[in-house]
Amino acid sequence: MTRLNSRVTMPRHGVFCRDVTTAEAIKLLENFRAGKVTLPTALRAFQAPPVTDLGFAQVDTHRALRKGFAEVIYGAGKTGPQIVKIAAAILKSEDRVLITRLTDGQSRLVKKNFRSAKIHDMARCATIEKKPLAKRPGTVAVVCAGTSDLPVAEEAVVTAEIMGNRVERVYDVGVAGLHRLLNKLETIRAAHVIIVVAGMEGALPSVVAGLVSRPVIAVPTSSGYGANFSGLTPLLSMLNSCGSGVTVVNIDNGFGAGYAASQINALSVGGV
Repeated sequence: MTRLNSRVTMPRHGVFCRDVTTAEAIKLLENFRAGKVTLPTALRAFQAPPVTDLGFAQVDTHRALRKGFAEVIYGAGKTGPQIVKIAAAILKSEDRVLITRLTDGQSRLVKKNFRSAKIHDMARCATIEKKPLAKRPGTVAVVCAGTSDLPVAEEAVVTAEIMGNRVERVYDVGVAGLHRLLNKLETIRAAHVIIVVAGMEGALPSVVAGLVSRPVIAVPTSSGYGANFSGLTPLLSMLNSCGSGVTVVNIDNGFGAGYAASQINALSVGGV
């Protein structure tokens, strides 16, 4: 079982004290099952308010306990100081933080305040890790149609990687030169789940889905000329795909695709 670091307040000698990791919460439940801890004591351990109130934000400190990964910070629309304060609150009980959709100024402030922060310029993301997370078996393949789609593809990569997945990049294999995709087919077929990122007419996910037996997560991007309608055309194309096993996330939502792929991969290898 993957070790998470969600906050759970546990009683010591009848009083509530320090926050503990999810691994310790699991131990508490095991002790309850073995009859070493009473039911009221076990229940009280999970009744602490699972929120850190920052005034401008209510940080969900039980997100990892429920979802398998801590609350992710969406940088767009937030100020740099707000992002820093939210990240600091999460890091009090977690070993890693993912921040998406950062501007250059926000990225510089994150790097200034967290020495271990890694800025992923192409993905417009930042990751902060106290220690690396062990990679689970299996891989996630991120297949990208064109270079213009790379920011969205890289957001999916960064998301999947920080959540403990091995990622294989297969880039610039759009349908305008189908032989490029076929040359990478062995790598794609070996993955447990496949993310396919495409703009323009959005045909690539249908092609990939017809060649593999794995789940395909399609990501439409806003790259393309006028009739692309800022991603609406590939979104509709992907929703109307005749390829079996294709699911679709929102326009430019590399994060959503990476998150879903991580959940699928975890299930495929018996993890959390």
